[in-house]
Amino acid sequence: MLRILAVFNQKLKLGVIGRKNTFRLLKNGIAKEHKTFWFHCASLGEYEQGLPVFKALRKTYPDHKVVLSFFSPSGYEVRKNTDVADVVVYLPLDTKRNAKRFLDLVNPDYIIFVKYEIWPNLLSEIKRRKAKAILISALFRETQSFFKWYGKFMRNALKAFQYIFTQDEKSKFLLESFGFNNITVAGDTRFDRVSDQLAINNDIPFLEEFVSNNVCIVFGSTWPADDELYIDYINSHSNNGTKFIIAPHNVKANYIEALKNQLKVKTVCYSEKKTKNLSEYGVFILDTIGYLSKAYSYASIAYVGGGAGTTGLHNILEPAVFGIPILIGKNYQKFPEAKRLIQLGGVKAVATNQEFENHLNALLKDESLRLKIGTINGNYIKENKGAVNQILDVIRI
Repeated sequence: MLRILAVFNQKLKLGVIGRKNTFRLLKNGIAKEHKTFWFHCASLGEYEQGLPVFKALRKTYPDHKVVLSFFSPSGYEVRKNTDVADVVVYLPLDTKRNAKRFLDLVNPDYIIFVKYEIWPNLLSEIKRRKAKAILISALFRETQSFFKWYGKFMRNALKAFQYIFTQDEKSKFLLESFGFNNITVAGDTRFDRVSDQLAINNDIPFLEEFVSNNVCIVFGSTWPADDELYIDYINSHSNNGTKFIIAPHNVKANYIEALKNQLKVKTVCYSEKKTKNLSEYGVFILDTIGYLSKAYSYASIAYVGGGAGTTGLHNILEPAVFGIPILIGKNYQKFPEAKRLIQLGGVKAVATNQEFENHLNALLKDESLRLKIGTINGNYIKENKGAVNQILDVIRI
């Protein structure tokens, strides 16, 4: 069925083609005598979540080979050349035969899954082999299939994990109510991940030239529903010296062109920066990937996309670590960090263009307010670090 659907969907096509190479890559990259870690992530977001743990284990056990697997092309295609792993592959489809073949080739000393990527046949085989496996940064809700009357098969798959590290107490309580007792609340490893951002050089020369010491607003990982919130604002507030950086989730040329056509402000893209005097422009579109986490360091205020529509809110911790106020769309209920920062006052959720304008204008007019709200976000990151150390304490090879 996937092969048929892949004819009409480029993302599915990448996955179908990529899975044909999985076992070949494993045979060429891993030998029986190798000591091996296996890290598995659904997609790019889970990879970023697990990365501080992956890096720490890579450093602590330099003689181990590392296999990194993804289910989604949006993770694999972006991180297939990461130096955190020796072999990067697509996870094969979850059949009993594939599970046995995959584990025979990888022969892992330790397995780490991130968040809630649960494949019953694969986990059943892991449990049968009594392989060491943990689940990190797990986040569970009562509405998930694990906890429905029909979810026993999925729930039993979780028993393959020796330890489950949850992000919050609610997830721990929910699991314990179904008889699990190997649960530790370690928090979200993304706090450690974004904290590392402060220890590196975040300078981006072309953005330095563009911003030119002006107040700057960064719109990160935006979708069309987010565009509807902020484009009118940019068009009507472009003469006050504020600079705008837009980093769309979709960087395909046709979407970037459509975005530019909606802007009435002098706009430049990353792809054309070499031939322009960037300080003359009011809007900079990052029609590329890889710069957003550093771009937030140039922001006085950030808007994080995904919440205006139904695609899912993107990572608000990335701008929060730089101690700046954050705006998001109205759909944030599944994201505990957003709910908490809204309670604390560091994040504002907006549902309409008028709300967006009101909140943004208040922040732009009052630097002391920006500092006060931004400090809430920076402190929130500092107070929630430490998940990585808790996880590493239980990993013994």
